[in-house]
Amino acid sequence: MAATIGIGLAALGRPGYINLGHAQDLGADYSVAAMQENAHAVLDAAWRQGVRYFDAARSYGRAEEFLACWIRDRGFSADDLRVGSKWGYTYTADWAVDVPGGTEHEVKEHSLANLQQQYAISQRHFGDHLNLYQIHSATLDSGVLDNAPVLKRLNEMKQAGVEIGLSVSGERQSEVIEKAIGIEFDGVRLFDSVQATWNLLERSAEAALAIAAEAGLSVIIKESLANGRLTTRNEADSFAGGRDVLNSVAKELDATWDAIAIAAAMKLPWATTVLSGAASVTHLDSNMNARDIVWTEALAQQLETIAQPAEEYWRQRSDLAWN
Repeated sequence: MAATIGIGLAALGRPGYINLGHAQDLGADYSVAAMQENAHAVLDAAWRQGVRYFDAARSYGRAEEFLACWIRDRGFSADDLRVGSKWGYTYTADWAVDVPGGTEHEVKEHSLANLQQQYAISQRHFGDHLNLYQIHSATLDSGVLDNAPVLKRLNEMKQAGVEIGLSVSGERQSEVIEKAIGIEFDGVRLFDSVQATWNLLERSAEAALAIAAEAGLSVIIKESLANGRLTTRNEADSFAGGRDVLNSVAKELDATWDAIAIAAAMKLPWATTVLSGAASVTHLDSNMNARDIVWTEALAQQLETIAQPAEEYWRQRSDLAWN
């Protein structure tokens, strides 16, 4: 059974993001009112097309606020949809695209104090609608998976009825996933889900994600379009070979690159949900066409040829500009 499509609000809740062409998607109108209107339009379009999982984070600017307002305005009950959010990063860009030198767009802190503070805000936004609370970008370096007070508090949230997850990023995704699977309280696994980067370019976490699914975790796929590098906006000379492959497949299927990339993620046997990070209704509609692609083994083998070594993928990602 293919995974379903969810909506990630990373590109909807703040003026700046690292997706190729993000400024174009927003029309360079960064007023709060305009961005909320656009976010609600995308959410409405997603709802009409059957999307029922929505993923935000404290660091996505006003994403939680926009999503919570949409839920209230449309009168959705807690049974109508699923909401996930994340803690661990603080949004620091002050609603700017170009931040001053030395200033970050978001600052990471996996402390107990930050968990408590950010969870309280997320609860105020969503109340009973909050189904899943995730560590945002858990890494071995941050030490969050060895932080006993943080893990204890997460377990308390789980006992109170909120599912607990983690998102992972970087070359060592697999190691973090494997470590997380083994964390238990009284013989019960702490984490209910893992959200990881997988796409046609970055496949390094496949084995670990399959193990996670076998252990009972839901698997949420993020960045299936590689922040726009798996769309025709990617005109990098270094991607000429990948462009040829994708153009050939797109012609064969009469489909767009983005739909092909999302379809590839949806057909993974261990994937539960694949996030669309669309920042416009037009791109959302194109993403949703992934559901109509008939997947074959020959197609999968053809697309395997564009995969990159993990270190190269993440190096290129780190070079993407906020826009």
